[in-house]
Amino acid sequence: MKKIILSLAFAALLISCKEETKEKLEEAKDAVTTEVKEGIDTAKVKAEKELNSAKVKVKSKMDTVVVKSAEQLETAAKKLKESVKK
Repeated sequence: MKKIILSLAFAALLISCKEETKEKLEEAKDAVTTEVKEGIDTAKVKAEKELNSAKVKVKSKMDTVVVKSAEQLETAAKKLKESVKK
């Protein structure tokens, strides 16, 4: 009789531990999922920031090139007018 009661108590202990382990695994899974999502969001924000920064730099360089080209065209036009006058 003692063995049967002891066996049932041991089985009950194993079953209850099994459910706690499942709960812990679910919690760990949720925590990892949340952490991965946060990591992805952080990486996305950083990538967008870098992309915007690169766009601003490219636009600034393009504006500089356009201004320099316009100045060179004006200089060339002045030289051409002077050569025509001579």
